[in-house]
This record gives sequence, C-alpha cells and structure tokens, in this order.
Amino acid sequence: MHSKERALLCAAYALEKKAFNVRILEVKGLSSLTDYLMIASGRSDRQVQAIAEEIRLSMKKEHDTRPMAEEGMKEGRWVLLDYGDVMVHVFQEPVREFYDLEGLWSEAADIPLPEETPSESKVGAY
Repeated sequence: MHSKERALLCAAYALEKKAFNVRILEVKGLSSLTDYLMIASGRSDRQVQAIAEEIRLSMKKEHDTRPMAEEGMKEGRWVLLDYGDVMVHVFQEPVREFYDLEGLWSEAADIPLPEETPSESKVGAY
C-alpha cells in the first residue's frame, strides 16, 4: 500500500467516527520522519479515543497494518498513531490549536479528502 493511500484510508476511517476538520498534509521532502500527516479533531476525550481506535482497528482488520507506535490513547486529548510513512494525529480542538501542526507545516501541500467513507466505497477506490 502506498503512503498516500494509507493516509486517505486513515482520514476516511476518522470521518466514519464523525471527526471534523480532517486534513492530510504531504510533508514528503519537508520531513525525514514521514510522508504524510493526517490531522483530525474530536469534540471530547471519548470521541478522540473512538476516532483513533476506529483507525487503528480498521487498518489492522481491513489492511493488516498496525502502527509502529501509539501515544495518548488513555488520555484522549491528542492521540498519535505512527504508521511510519503516515503519522495520524487526533486532537481535541483546543489542543490542536495550541500545537498548530498546520502552522508548523504551512508549506506542506494539502491532499484532497475522499468523498466516501471506506464502507461506502468498499475501500478499493483509493
């Protein structure tokens, strides 16, 4: 699976759990750590946890892909799932505003999001 496809799938799974302000930033060439940042917001610690868990479980079940590292799930304010070529960040909005990853990576290209969720598209359309 290509890194862009992985980022798009993560975004689609986040949207299935009603994440908002979902963005994918292409940092390939700007960062030696990853190719894409997928950033999303949830309205509460429980929703942040549910969004991150949906991404983690769906990537494992549907694509046999597991994160190399996971941080923040217990607290639910900022969860990081590190897939190597894609870093997934799920925030509560005030935490997202404070850390301002979009501002830090302002020169990164925005990748358009899919119109359908994976269950609607059967995932193969990416």
